[in-house]
Amino acid sequence: MDKLKVGIAGYGIVGKRRHQFIDSHPSLQVTAICEQNFTGSSVALPGISCYNNYKELLEKEQLDVLFVCLTNNIAAEVTMAALEKQLHVFCEKPPGMNVEEIRNVIAVEKKYPDLKLKYGFNHRYHDSVKETLRIIQSGELGEVINLRGVYGKSRIIPFSGGWRSKRELAGGGILLDQGIHMVDLMRLFCGEFEQVKSFISNDFWGHDVEDNAYAIMKDRKGRIAMLNSSATQWQHKFNLEISLSQGYIELHGILSGSKSYGEEKIVIGLRDEESDNGQMEQKTIKFLQDNSWRDEIFEFASAIIEKKPILSGTSYDALETMKLVFSIYYSDEVWRKQYNINNPNQ
Repeated sequence: MDKLKVGIAGYGIVGKRRHQFIDSHPSLQVTAICEQNFTGSSVALPGISCYNNYKELLEKEQLDVLFVCLTNNIAAEVTMAALEKQLHVFCEKPPGMNVEEIRNVIAVEKKYPDLKLKYGFNHRYHDSVKETLRIIQSGELGEVINLRGVYGKSRIIPFSGGWRSKRELAGGGILLDQGIHMVDLMRLFCGEFEQVKSFISNDFWGHDVEDNAYAIMKDRKGRIAMLNSSATQWQHKFNLEISLSQGYIELHGILSGSKSYGEEKIVIGLRDEESDNGQMEQKTIKFLQDNSWRDEIFEFASAIIEKKPILSGTSYDALETMKLVFSIYYSDEVWRKQYNINNPNQ
């Protein structure tokens, strides 16, 4: 079959990385890119048409697929525009600025049931996460009892630009930008959470988006998850502890482009029912390669080519994860009033 023609809207760090792994798939070919900073003299991508806005790209190019790697304030807008052009769409997280935007996207998606829409919840494709999910689903360590997670870095503004610190462009701070991955994984391991208590703060960096979010959440089975999403974690950290009825799983580190979160590993402990001193048999599994970007794109391509449903990162996942993020915002009464946060469950 002919290769699927792929466009990339947004050609920053993430767009370039997506390009790398799109090129590695035998049935995908990047034919067009847009980036607001492109000028005629600055673009040198042989065989690829380049534009500086997405509307021109969608109007002039005959595409099959669009990857949306843009700022949060236009991610949903561009996703809907691409669906209306009857393109398959892969959109990075977060899927938009707020819950209502995702509901609007889903309304458009329903008009085109043959199109595939996938969201880039990349952490689901890390080997440590896949092995943790396998163990939980197998029942070999019993049922989940509770979860505790910390995901943090040392600032909101990355070296690639400052838009993440501006509410009008980002919609939220460290929780929406990075902590959303931890929120999504907690949903993956437990299901939906129905009660949320939280404190949100921007006291340190002083932007109009949060630099710390602290949340306690209860799921439908009464299980508790605790979360700290932080932009004051001077030593970058990804850590998720899961207690189960017959043991525990600890996820430490995540392989990333920055290499700043340490090695990726899981520690698995088996409960000794006869011991009272907490000493347990445990083993550590280290994961030395990050194939998550490749695997995510290859799964998306398979869904298109083989006309299969999206397995992970569906619009439902996007909606429910965004609802939980905004439930954390909404639960803090001071934060809710200061930034006019609507109840995401209404």
